[in-house]
Amino acid sequence: MLHNRLNFKAYPGTGITMALEIRNRFMLGDMVQLDPSYSSALASDPGWVDMSWNIFSEQSFVLNTFIDRAWVDYTAGKLRLTLGRQRINWSQALVWNPNDIFNTYSFFDFDYMERPGSDAIRAVYSTGPSSAAEMVVKLDSANKVTAAALYRFSMLNTDFQFFAGETDGELFTAGTGWSGAIGSYSIRGEATLFAPFGNSSVKETTFIVTAGVDKVFSDKISALVQMMYSNNPFVLDTFTELYKGAITASQLAFSEFSAIGQLSCTPVPLLNISLSAIWYPDLKGYFADATIDFSMAENVDFSLVLQHFDNIISGEVTQINLGFVRIKYSF
Repeated sequence: MLHNRLNFKAYPGTGITMALEIRNRFMLGDMVQLDPSYSSALASDPGWVDMSWNIFSEQSFVLNTFIDRAWVDYTAGKLRLTLGRQRINWSQALVWNPNDIFNTYSFFDFDYMERPGSDAIRAVYSTGPSSAAEMVVKLDSANKVTAAALYRFSMLNTDFQFFAGETDGELFTAGTGWSGAIGSYSIRGEATLFAPFGNSSVKETTFIVTAGVDKVFSDKISALVQMMYSNNPFVLDTFTELYKGAITASQLAFSEFSAIGQLSCTPVPLLNISLSAIWYPDLKGYFADATIDFSMAENVDFSLVLQHFDNIISGEVTQINLGFVRIKYSF
């Protein structure tokens, strides 16, 4: 994978900053062959402006390029305005983020550390050293509007946030998030309500809450445990839906209850090993992942990812083993 990182250009004295990021991905192997629609899904752009293209696409490989960030930022005193494709991060928890209504991502998509961007306008007004009010309006490829206002503040050594708005023009959305610490343990969580209104195609209200604990034991070892509950879990039709990036914040849960455990270790500098496991009771199965990341040079990273799925999807037993090798050069 080739990755052109963010290129910033500031205009001194004007408060204006611009940024552009282009990513190129070459996918080869079973993932492309398993699903004939995978290549076309990779080229689809959920944003208002189509900025994703497949340069080459064959039965067993695909080369895709897309513009991941393209925004203009203006700052005047306590007010900051950002227009264009940008990352809007309302997350508090580390794995499942029902508060992240603008930039939902799949935990299984290890190859997208920078997270998706949205075609949106965002206004942030700083109300204090640790508090701010935000307003965001996003437009997608189907001209559906997601808009919400958020207020965040700190109290009792804990960060809180509350927000309300609409998702895809058909779901009233309201939620809260928190992150703090009890001793050496970090406590994080989010809760969001998605209720249909008007002529919504969605018929049921969905409530998702997730909470977790994480701890850094030393400069070499860290661990986390997180649980999630949803009254209306999303029904997976196919295994590849986990990788297509079409899942929204209201579709994060595939089981009424879910749980994840993750352990990360850095035995030597430049080498990181991570082990993860997710339990899905309603799917009568689990997901397991082992990842090795090694920094080969200043701009070159090597990763080996092994993933195992053992679940029942659409009434069929799904047992799949996937292996990925990634060499990333950033320039």
